[in-house]
Amino acid sequence: MRIRSGLVGLIAAIQSILFLTHCFLYETWTFSPARADRGGSLSLKLAFAALSVSFLSASLLAFRYTGATLRAFYRAAAVWLGLLSFLFLAAVASWIVFGGAWLAGLDVNFHRIVQVLFVVGAAAGLYGVFNASWTRITRITVRLANLPDAWRGRKAALISDLHLGHVRNGSFLRRMVAKILKEEPDAIFIAGDLYDGTAIDAKRAAAPLSELTAPHGVYFVAGNHEQFGDDSKYLRAVEAAGVRVLSNEKVEADGLQIIGVPYRHATHDEHFASMAVPSYRSPAIKIASVLKGIGVDRERASILLTHAPDHPKVAEAAGVSLQLSGHTHVGQFVPWSWMARRIYRQFVYGLSRIGKMQVFTSSGAGTWGPPLRLGTNPEIVVLQFE
Repeated sequence: MRIRSGLVGLIAAIQSILFLTHCFLYETWTFSPARADRGGSLSLKLAFAALSVSFLSASLLAFRYTGATLRAFYRAAAVWLGLLSFLFLAAVASWIVFGGAWLAGLDVNFHRIVQVLFVVGAAAGLYGVFNASWTRITRITVRLANLPDAWRGRKAALISDLHLGHVRNGSFLRRMVAKILKEEPDAIFIAGDLYDGTAIDAKRAAAPLSELTAPHGVYFVAGNHEQFGDDSKYLRAVEAAGVRVLSNEKVEADGLQIIGVPYRHATHDEHFASMAVPSYRSPAIKIASVLKGIGVDRERASILLTHAPDHPKVAEAAGVSLQLSGHTHVGQFVPWSWMARRIYRQFVYGLSRIGKMQVFTSSGAGTWGPPLRLGTNPEIVVLQFE
């Protein structure tokens, strides 16, 4: 009951913010300092009211239902949510320009300012939709101490955050699989959030993964979107496609240690370092140190695959050589990219270092919420080992 009340409160808070944002846009669009009567038409009011509830309504439906009509509704609402961010910034900028002109004693046409800035904001948002569908290949060279000689010159592919659901589905995954195979990697890492968490035929969506092959394995760890609730249906679907699901375990690949820790077990320092919950296959709960229990050999190179770059200091202390993550999306677009950089700082994107360990955080291949990216690019990462 307490969880349900909290969820209702969260939904109410989000909807209130969306409603107030739409009211701000409406007031900005209809404002005229020269007219006392500045009210918009009833149809415009109804349109803004409908748009204000569109994304939350689509999201609530999407968690329980699927179908072509709902997918189209969800996509349209998600695109509008992204455009809303840019239009909100355009509205704020309109008032700033108008206020500056008023203080300077200039007579300006406020509505013309709004029109111009709204067009710029909408154009930026639409470019963001295009940019989000253009997946790049990012190439990075990684030098690891104690790397087995056999791995020098080899390549690995990293992909994360595809978010298969109502916006992207199996056809998108097939394109990503084709791009990865074209690179001929020696190992392939999938760093979580393969699914968006909405209603989906998990096995059918994951089927293209069966085409992924690499000489030294294809590995997956669960992200937060797989672990909103019971993640077993997602993990079974991934395993059915022939991908190795890593859950608090280590495998050896020609002398290289590959470790996988799912999101749920890596989000808190003390849980990551002091408590392990075994995979969904095991009914037992074992109290032990995740990384210590795994047995990382500090004298040999190791790769930790975990969804989020939340606590890299824990992995560094355990002797991990390289951590591979995703999750941040680098915020996708402003203003959320500013927030992501503030939260994750140096680990928000790209290759960084903490102590003796390196961390690579991918911006992800898909999107969450609005299918927009501006200032960030969707990517598949190809790591060259030296």
